[in-house]
Amino acid sequence: MSEKLNSKRIGQFMMNNAIIIVLFVLMVVIVVLEPTFISVRNFTNILAQASTRTIFALGVGTIIVAKGTDLSLGRQVGLAAVISASLLQAPEYAYRMYPNLAQLNPLIPILLVMLATAFFSGINGIIVAKFKVDPFIATLGMMVVVYGVTSIYYDRPPYGAQPIGGLDPAFAKIAQGSLKLGTFQIPFLVIYAIIAVVFMWFLWNKTRFGKNIFAVGGNPEAAAVSGVNVAKVLIMVYVLAGLFYGLGGALEAARIGSATNNTGNGYELDAIAACIVGGLSFTGGIGSIAGIVTGVLIFQVIAYGLSFIGVNPYLQFIIKGLIIIVAVAIDTRKYIKRK
Repeated sequence: MSEKLNSKRIGQFMMNNAIIIVLFVLMVVIVVLEPTFISVRNFTNILAQASTRTIFALGVGTIIVAKGTDLSLGRQVGLAAVISASLLQAPEYAYRMYPNLAQLNPLIPILLVMLATAFFSGINGIIVAKFKVDPFIATLGMMVVVYGVTSIYYDRPPYGAQPIGGLDPAFAKIAQGSLKLGTFQIPFLVIYAIIAVVFMWFLWNKTRFGKNIFAVGGNPEAAAVSGVNVAKVLIMVYVLAGLFYGLGGALEAARIGSATNNTGNGYELDAIAACIVGGLSFTGGIGSIAGIVTGVLIFQVIAYGLSFIGVNPYLQFIIKGLIIIVAVAIDTRKYIKRK
């Protein structure tokens, strides 16, 4: 009897953590094939790249907890990247989009793009909350709309659709700089991500709004009966996510050093997959900030590791796709068992 009980517990553990186990094995394979992968430099690069992904995941993760999703994430990131880059090109750069624009404090365009993405994301929230449109369809439509808006803005005379480069060094330093602690350097991006994580942890766990998010995601009908304004919560969740997309998009442009209308393409899949790998559920009302961070780090280590050992980029897409399918399949099976 005890043997059956133990085997059942082992089986449940394997099922609940199957995707993490698979990813851990994949990481071990990468290290075995290329031991030099383990280095301070690689670790720092992974953290820097994971930082903006963490900001995106925190935004969409909050939506997932509220039993929604957001396929427009990547295109909103692109919108933020293009606008912020176009407003923060170096004065001496020959191909400035706005040749006569005065040099701006980087915070002004960053706040501007945060408001822009919050606007589009807020429309998502209104469509989902007020018109009861499925989040998948609502955000899919918004994804196309935002890409169109970004492309119109991007493909402007006199230079047309060319990468927006020559960024102001002050803007680039915001993402590319680092804090020196002795011989060790902490990228500024990591510091921003930590601040975002702490903020969202406090919001989720220590505020009434955070509790309402979980209540709405767990059972919207019961939440409404308890006096929670479900529509208001949903709209605010999407607006909050939009603010994070705008911030992350501007930082991504500064990190890369340029932007195009395809910046951010596919980021929504990475962010959503990282959330699911980290324990969030599409059924709503389940998740933790620690889980989101863990999921992002795992995904980023795998992505960086595959590139490090020279895996074909197209094959990497296949691996990522399989990870997403397996993660969602496991999440669905857990939900069926709970029912």
